[in-house]
Amino acid sequence: MRETKQRNLILEIINNSTVHLIAEDIYKLAREKIPNISLGTVYRNLNFLLDQGSIRKIKINSIDHFDNVKKFHNHFICTKCNTIYDVFEKESITNNTCGKVMSYEIIYKGICNKCIEEEK
Repeated sequence: MRETKQRNLILEIINNSTVHLIAEDIYKLAREKIPNISLGTVYRNLNFLLDQGSIRKIKINSIDHFDNVKKFHNHFICTKCNTIYDVFEKESITNNTCGKVMSYEIIYKGICNKCIEEEK
């Protein structure tokens, strides 16, 4: 499949985001630069980027959130506010002698510091 300006924009939005966006958020941001882009186009391109390994999907309460894969990392999900945090570890299976790791996903679940503080 050929490269398109829509796909490039969607990848750029995900790669430049500091949060884990859902498709509707990506759609709204994409419309700022390409006003006639459709939600269907966004979904098709998200699926293509997922299949190519250019982005990752994190599912929380049946809602897909999208993340870049510039650097392998894990995630912490707050079970109270559903915020997703990136967790970077100093060493991981990607630095191993077993073989080449193609992908992995570790999700930690708990209550984030912000929610803990709000409970006090």
